[in-house]
Amino acid sequence: MDRFLPLLLGVWQQACRNIRIDASAEAIAAVLARRLPLDHLLIRQLDPARAQLAMLAWTGQHAPPSTAETTSPGVELEPLIAWCGTRQVVRGPAETVTRRLPGLLPAGLCGNILAGGLVLEGQVLGAAILATEQPGRFSQEHEPMLAALLDPLAVAVQNDRLVRELTALREAAEADRAKLLARLGRQDITDPIVGAEGGLREVMHRVELVARADTPVLILGETGSGKEVVARAIHGRSPRASGPFLRVNCGAIPPELADSELFGHERGSFTGAAAQRKGWFERADGGTLFLDEVGELSPAIQVRLLRILQDGTFQRVGGERQLRVDVRVVAATHRDLGAMVGAGQFRADLWYRINVFPIDLPALRERPQDIPAMATSFALRAAARLGLPPRLPTPEDMERLLAYPWPGNVRELAAVIERAAILGNGRALEVPTALGGNAATPAVAASDPATTPARTPAQKSEETRDDTGETLDEVVRRRIEAALADCLGRIEGPFGAARRLGVNPHTLRARMRRLGIDWTRFRPLRP
Repeated sequence: MDRFLPLLLGVWQQACRNIRIDASAEAIAAVLARRLPLDHLLIRQLDPARAQLAMLAWTGQHAPPSTAETTSPGVELEPLIAWCGTRQVVRGPAETVTRRLPGLLPAGLCGNILAGGLVLEGQVLGAAILATEQPGRFSQEHEPMLAALLDPLAVAVQNDRLVRELTALREAAEADRAKLLARLGRQDITDPIVGAEGGLREVMHRVELVARADTPVLILGETGSGKEVVARAIHGRSPRASGPFLRVNCGAIPPELADSELFGHERGSFTGAAAQRKGWFERADGGTLFLDEVGELSPAIQVRLLRILQDGTFQRVGGERQLRVDVRVVAATHRDLGAMVGAGQFRADLWYRINVFPIDLPALRERPQDIPAMATSFALRAAARLGLPPRLPTPEDMERLLAYPWPGNVRELAAVIERAAILGNGRALEVPTALGGNAATPAVAASDPATTPARTPAQKSEETRDDTGETLDEVVRRRIEAALADCLGRIEGPFGAARRLGVNPHTLRARMRRLGIDWTRFRPLRP
C-alpha cells in the first residue's frame, strides 16, 4: 500500500482542487497516467430514481466531444447498482465486462478495462472506468491501486454534484426573483414604494410601527391594490429581513392539498408521496410567511392554522412527530372577514389571532395623487422590458388616467400602461386605446360619491365646488352620514352602510377616518 501513497496523494489533491468533474477528471487522468497504462478515464453517475447511468467525464485522445450519453432504455440497473455498492474492482476485456455488467460501458469503448464502484457515506454515486486500447495491459497488481483511488474519485463526483445543485438553485432563485419583480412592477427589490410620501403615507407609518415587532399583521384591501408590496415592506424592515419571505396564494391551493402544501408530508403518507416534503411553514422558518387571500382557506385548514399561530407547533401529513417553527405571519384579504365570521364562514378565534394589527390599504381611486408617479414608473419599466424607447404619458393621458375609477387598482394601471406601450410601439403611449371603452369621463366617474375616483389636481382640490356650492368632500360626507343614519351606525353586513353605498367596508372606514366621521353618533341611544 505504501507504494501507492504518492499516487493516492496526487489524486486527492486534484479531486479537492477542481470542483467541476470535467476539470478534475482531466487532472486526475494525467496523474494516473504516470503509473498506469491509461488511455481513457471515464466517470459515470448513477441515478437510481430515474434508472439512469449518465456519463460525467470521458478523457483521452479519442474521447467523444459530448459526455451526455446515458444508458439505453430497457437496461436493468439493479445488478450494476449492487456491484457498485460492493466497491469490488472488475478487470478484463471490454466484451467480458459488458457481459458481466450490462450497461456499465458506453458503446464504442473497447480494449482492456479496470473499473470500480464509487460509494460515499453509504450512497452509491456511480463508477470509475479505466481503459487502455491495448488488450492485456492491466494486471492483477493494478486492482488494489484502483481500490485505493475509489474514495477520492467518489469525492470528485460528489463535489461536482453539489456544485451543479447549487448552480441550479441559484438559477431558480434568480428566475423567481425576476418573476417577482415583474409581478410587483419593480426593477429592484429595494426600490422605494411609489406613494410612500403620498397616498400611502398613513399605511407606511403603520408599517414602520409594526415591522420591528413579531406581531401578526392583517392587510386589508381590494384586489390589485398592492398588498404583497406592503407585506414585503414589513418583512424588509423587520429583524427577519435576512430570512426567507414566502408568499402563499391561499385561494389557489386545492382543498385536498392544503394540508400538504402548508405543513408538508412524510414519505408514503398518501398516494404519490414518494418523498418527504417540507411545507410552506417549514420553508419560511426564521422568516415571514405571507398568506394572501387568507379568507379562502377551508374551515379544516383554519383549525390547523390557528394551532401553529398559537404555539408554533404542527405535524406533517402522515407524521407523528411534533415540529416547531419560528415564523411571522402576515395575512391579507380583499374580503370582509368580520362579515364572514358573523356568517360562520371564518373562525372567530382565527380572526382575532391574525387581526392583531390591521392595515387598511386604500384603493387607487382613493389616492389619485399617486397615479402620475405610478404611471411614469410603469411606463419606464414597460419600455425597458419590451425593448422600446421610453415614452411618458402626456398631460392629456394623465387627465384620462386620473378620471378613470381603476376597479383593478394598481395591477390594472400597470396593465393599461404596458398595453399602451405595446400599442404605441415606441412612438408614444396609446393610453386612450389602451383604456378602450373603460375610460370614464370625470362626470360619469363621479356618479357615486362614496367611491369617488381619482380626479385631476384641480378637480380633487378640497376647494373645488360643484353647482350647489359644496366641496367634493362635503358631498361625500353627506352621503356617508345619510347611509349611517339609515343603517343605525352599522357599517358591515347585509344591512350595513357599506352595502348601501356599494363599497368595501374597509374602504368605507378609511374614507370615514379621513373625513372625521364618527359612526357611534348614529347608533341608537340605549334606555
